[in-house]
Amino acid sequence: MKYIDEFRDPALAKNLFRRIESLVGPAGGTKEKPLQIMEICGGHTHAIFRYGLDKLVPAELEFVHGPGCPVCVLPMSRVDDCIEIAARDNVIFCTFGDAMRVPGTRKSLMQAKAEGCDIRMVYSPLDALELARRNPDRDVVFFGLGFETTMPATAVTIRKAAADGQTNFSVFCNHILVPPPLRALLSDPQMRLDGFVGPGHVSMIIGTEPYRFIAEEFGKPLVVAGFEPLDLLQAIVMVLQQLAEGRAEIENQYARVVPANGNPHAMAAIEAVYEPRSSFDWRGLGEIDRSGVKIRGEYAAYDAEVKFGVGYGAGKAAGREPEGCRCGDVVKGLIKPPACPKFGGECVPERPLGALMVSSEGACAAYYQYGGTRREEAA
Repeated sequence: MKYIDEFRDPALAKNLFRRIESLVGPAGGTKEKPLQIMEICGGHTHAIFRYGLDKLVPAELEFVHGPGCPVCVLPMSRVDDCIEIAARDNVIFCTFGDAMRVPGTRKSLMQAKAEGCDIRMVYSPLDALELARRNPDRDVVFFGLGFETTMPATAVTIRKAAADGQTNFSVFCNHILVPPPLRALLSDPQMRLDGFVGPGHVSMIIGTEPYRFIAEEFGKPLVVAGFEPLDLLQAIVMVLQQLAEGRAEIENQYARVVPANGNPHAMAAIEAVYEPRSSFDWRGLGEIDRSGVKIRGEYAAYDAEVKFGVGYGAGKAAGREPEGCRCGDVVKGLIKPPACPKFGGECVPERPLGALMVSSEGACAAYYQYGGTRREEAA
């Protein structure tokens, strides 16, 4: 395939739907107890709803939405820390746009900006480094956020700042890892998952080997997938084929982009700049061992946690979600967004209560944007 429309070909889609229908029974799915397939990436969640795939697959199969949106799982206390840094004298605080409206315990970065903090939206950490060059009398702080996908860019920027001696630049590091929360979910006795559609962008960096434990320790299949409709349908076929044959393996549908061993240059940058945290707090999931990274000691001059004395080790509580908000249960895949009493009423994209409605990758935002009658289901 060479062109995007080939990945949306109706005839090919019909063939894949027929394959799904023929496999779902042998794979163990029934209408009373549908197979639970978790798509890990928020981009997959949006693609599923954008193209109506959830409506077109058999009733014997159900999509479960996982913790695949880094903005959505950011704890409220870390938003509070961002605002605390941004409120300091002489600070320019830089962030990606999707983090601007994530609620903290008292306010969001957008509200703090409206109150006078110098908070600016950037498109890459290099934009923040350029701001530091142009404002040598200001401290410029970049909000480092995201899974393994965005870690290398932040790492390269830190190394460039160090090479250039740009000491008025630092990073507030909130980068997190995908495999540890999957282990936590699979270890939760409340969860019933039959297989996974693995994230494409993250796997482009780390490859497929880090998911090996899902098959070997928990006996569940995982297929890394692309983001077009036919990518997702083919990945579902591959998961069902494994279940029908009694196999549990890690397979790669997205081989045109994802190498088995990942990107060695990106991984080398990650290894050089970061080291694992003992644990990290995930909104809705709690503390998960070795699920986040921090900046290594040799780059401490570029670590905003060290520079401003905030964040982990500062004794701050994680913060509680607004009363009635069930973002945590949605992140765990225990409920669908319309089951939250706030969905579509008190919580909408224009006035989000929970992080899953804020981000363009959040499951609640996907339901609201593409769900149609699902809004009425929430009433």
